[in-house]
Amino acid sequence: MRMNKLAWAAIASGTLLAQAALALAPGDRVDNFRLLDHRGESHELYYYSDASAIVLMVQGNGCPIVRNQLPRLAEIRDAYADENVVFLLLNANLQDDRERIRQEADEFAIDFPILMDDSQLIGETLAVRRTAETFVIDPEGWRLAYRGPVDDRVSYQAQRPEARQHFLTDALDAVLGGEAVTQAEVEPEGCLVHFPHREQRAGEPPNYVKDVAPLIAEHCVACHRPGGIGPFAMSEYAIVHGFAPMIREVLRTDRMPPWHADRHHGEFSNERSLTAAERRTLVHWVDAGAPRGEGTDPLPALAARDWPEWELGEPDLVIELPAFEVPATGVIPYQHPRVSNPLEEGVWVRAVDFAPGDRAVVHHIIATFAGREGQHAREGALGSALGGFVPGGGPTEYPQGTGVYLDPEAIFILQMHYTTMGRATTDVTRMALYFADEPPAKELRNLVLINPRIRIPPHARNHTEEAAHTFDRDVLIHSLLPHAHYRGRSSSFIAVYPDGREEILLSVPNYDFNWQHDYVLAEPVLLPAGTTLVHRTSWDNSAQNRANPDPDVEVTWGLQSWDEMLFGSVRYTHAEATASTAGGAPSATTAGH
Repeated sequence: MRMNKLAWAAIASGTLLAQAALALAPGDRVDNFRLLDHRGESHELYYYSDASAIVLMVQGNGCPIVRNQLPRLAEIRDAYADENVVFLLLNANLQDDRERIRQEADEFAIDFPILMDDSQLIGETLAVRRTAETFVIDPEGWRLAYRGPVDDRVSYQAQRPEARQHFLTDALDAVLGGEAVTQAEVEPEGCLVHFPHREQRAGEPPNYVKDVAPLIAEHCVACHRPGGIGPFAMSEYAIVHGFAPMIREVLRTDRMPPWHADRHHGEFSNERSLTAAERRTLVHWVDAGAPRGEGTDPLPALAARDWPEWELGEPDLVIELPAFEVPATGVIPYQHPRVSNPLEEGVWVRAVDFAPGDRAVVHHIIATFAGREGQHAREGALGSALGGFVPGGGPTEYPQGTGVYLDPEAIFILQMHYTTMGRATTDVTRMALYFADEPPAKELRNLVLINPRIRIPPHARNHTEEAAHTFDRDVLIHSLLPHAHYRGRSSSFIAVYPDGREEILLSVPNYDFNWQHDYVLAEPVLLPAGTTLVHRTSWDNSAQNRANPDPDVEVTWGLQSWDEMLFGSVRYTHAEATASTAGGAPSATTAGH
C-alpha cells in the first residue's frame, strides 16, 4: 500500500520527536558509563572526576572529516597538557569492530584511546548524530558544557587554511575559567552514524514478559533470588520495575553481570556476560519506563522453585566447614579455615561443589589442600587447588578424563570471603567432593605464578609488574584465575611461544577484587615445550581508586587485602601423560621480575 506525503511526514515527525526526546543538551547531566578502548583497556567516565574537563570526540573509520580533524585535536590536547583535560574518542559505528579500529589507528597514527560502543547505548544517550562531533563534559556536576565540531575549518567538500571559529578551545577556556560557554551547541559536520535501534525506540519498546523477564531469569536470578547473594530478589515484576534505574546503571558501567574477561580474547565455558543486544534490550526497556506488557510473569514461579542443594547429585564426601559468625555490618577480613581429610586412602577427585549455609553472605570460596604439615607437596608452595564457589557459578567439574589426586593425609585450606547484609547471621558452609571410579587419563595440575617482590609506588594510577614460567614439555591450559587485592586494576595471561609469537589467553581489563573468577577455557590451549606463560597485573594506587585503603603508601606483597598480590593460578595437564599418585608436578611457584 502506498502512503501519501502527509503520512510519511507524520512518521518522519514522530521519529524526529522521539530522537529529540533522547537528545542530550548542554547543561544536562551525562550519566556514567564504562567502555573498553581499541587496545583493550577499560575506561569509566566518572573515574576522571579529578579532571578539569573531559573532551569526547566521535570517531569513525573512513570518515575524512575525522581524519582531517584528529591532528588538530592532538594539537589542542598538547596545548592543554598542563590543564588536566582528558581527551577520548568514541566509536559507535556498527561496521567498525576492534580489529578495523586498530588498523585505522595504526594507519593514521591515532594515539587517543578509542572507546568502543558496541551496543550503541552510549552514543544513543549522547544523541550522537555524526562523527567528528565533540563533547565537552564538566566533571563538576557531570554537566555537558558543549557539543559540536572542533572548529569551522573543515567542511564536507572544502577546508580553509585556518579556522575562523574555534568552538572547542573556546568551550574549554570557559569551563576552565568557571564561566558559561557562549556557543554551547553547534551543528556538527561529519559522517552520519547509523543507530537502527534508536529509531526502533520510537515504536514499541521491549516487553517485560516477552523480552526482559527471560534475560533476568537466565542471567540474574541465580544470585538475585530468596536467600541468594544478591541484595534483592528478582522475584516479580514489581521488584524489577522498582530497581529498573539501578539495572540501567550497573549495565552501563559494566558492574553486572559479574564477568570481567575481555571477549576479544578467548572463549570460556563459564562465561556470564550479556551480549550487546541483550544489554540494549534491558536498557531500552528501562528508558521506556519499564512497561510490563501483557502476559504471565514467569519470575514468581522461578523464585519459588525448590533449588537442588547439589546440582551434580549425591556427593561421595561432604566436608562441613567451621561455623563463622557474620556481623550485621562492616568489612570482614578473608577467613582461612583448615579442615582435616577424614578419608583413610587416596582418591581421585573429579568435581567439587559448595552449599553455603547462608548464601546472602558468602561471596566466594577458594579451596586448596596441603600435606599434613600444611605443605603443598605435589604442587609447590601455593598450588594443589580443588575448586571454588561464586554465586551463580555452579559446581567445579574438571575436564573430561582428568582428576586431582587427594592424599589421605591432606589438609583442606579454604579462602572464605564474607560480606555483611544488614543483619547478623551464622554461616556453616559444606563442601562436596565427587570421586572418579578409576584413575583418570591425566592429572589436572596447578601452576601458580607469583611475584612477591612487587613494589607499587604511592599515587601510581597504573603500575604494572609480572611473573612468568617456561614449560619444559607440551601442556594443555584449561583455566586461568588472576588474583590481586583492592588496588588491582587489570590482569592478563600471555603465552610467548618459542618462535616469539605472543597470544593473550585471558585479559581482564577491569579487575574487581570482589569477584574471584576462575576463567575456564571452552577448549584447552596447547602450549608447546619452551613456551613462556606470562602473568601480568596492573594496580591503581591513586586516590581515584575508591577502594584504595591508602594512596600515600608504597604497597608491597602481603596476605591482607590492604597489601597486594601478583598471583595467577593456572590449571593444566601434560599433553601426553598418565595420571599417577607418585611423583610431583614441576615447581609451580615462579617469581617474576
